[in-house]
Amino acid sequence: MNQRRKISILLISLVILIALFIVPGLKPNNYIYLLSRRIPKVIAILITAGSIALSSTVFQTVTNNRILTPSVLGLDSLYMLIQTIIIFMLGSSNVVVVNKNLNFLITVAMMLIFSNVLYRFLFRDEGHDIMNILLLGIIAGTLFQSLSSFMQMMIDPNEFLHVQDKMFASFNNINTNILILASLSVAGSIIYIYKTKEVLDVFLLGRAQAINLGVDYEKMVKKLLIVVSVLVSVSTALVGPITFLGLLAVNLAGEFLDTFKHKYLFITSALMASIALVGGQFAVERLFNFSTPISVIINFAGGIYFIYLLVKENLG
Repeated sequence: MNQRRKISILLISLVILIALFIVPGLKPNNYIYLLSRRIPKVIAILITAGSIALSSTVFQTVTNNRILTPSVLGLDSLYMLIQTIIIFMLGSSNVVVVNKNLNFLITVAMMLIFSNVLYRFLFRDEGHDIMNILLLGIIAGTLFQSLSSFMQMMIDPNEFLHVQDKMFASFNNINTNILILASLSVAGSIIYIYKTKEVLDVFLLGRAQAINLGVDYEKMVKKLLIVVSVLVSVSTALVGPITFLGLLAVNLAGEFLDTFKHKYLFITSALMASIALVGGQFAVERLFNFSTPISVIINFAGGIYFIYLLVKENLG
C-alpha cells in the first residue's frame, strides 16, 4: 500500500470520528447550541494536533532523536510557571486571568521571549551542539517546575483551584477570539515548515552531510527552533500542556508510512494527532462523562508507548 492510500485511510478515519463527535444528539431545537459548542472544539483540536505534530516532527529531525519532543525545552513547565505567578501575584479575579485573550497573548509572548533568549545564548558563536539546547532546556524545565511547586504550596487553597485547572489540557469553553488568533499564528508557521520539507529530508543525513550539500545548517536550525517554539507556545497557551502527544503521533506516523520523507510525515503525524485528540475528547465526554481530562488519557497512552520505544531501542 503506497503512502497516499495510507494517508487517505487516516483522513477518512478522522472525518468519521469528527462526524461521530459532532452529529449525535443534534435535534431541530438544540442543533444551533450544540454546533456552537462542538465545532470550536474540533477546530481547536485540529489546530493543537497540527501544531504539536509538526513541531515534534521538526524537533526530532533537528535533534536526530525519535524519543525527544519540544517539551524538553521546558516550555510546558514555563507555561505552568507563568500561570502560577499570575494567580499568585495578582489573584484569580485579576483581568489578566479573567480576560483569556490577554492571558493568551502574555503567555505566548513570555514563552517566545524565553525561547529567543535560549537560542541567542547558545548560538552566539558558531558550532554549538544541539545537545546544549536540550541540556539547558531540561535544567530550565526543572527550575520552572520547582518554582511553580513552591508557589503552589504557598498559595491560597481557593486560588490553587484555578492553578489546577491550568495543569491539564482542556477543549471546553474555547474562546473563539483566541481561536482566530491561534489559527493565524499556526497557519503561518505551518506554511514555513512545509516549505522546508526538502531541507529537513537532508537534515536526516546528519549535520556534516547537510553542510556538504549546501545547507546553512546553523542558520536553518535557529529558524526551525524558533518556529517550533511558536507552535508549541500557541498550542500550550490555547488548551494547556499535552506532553506525550507529539511523541505518540510522530513515531506512529513513521511506523505506519515506513518512509522518511517529510512531505508525507507532516500530513500523517498531524492526522494521527488529530485522531488521538478527537477520539480522546469523544471518550472524555461520552464514556467518562468529563470525569478525567483528555491530557491524562493521551499522556497515559503516550507514556506506555515511550517505554516501548526505550525498550525497543535498547534491544535493537
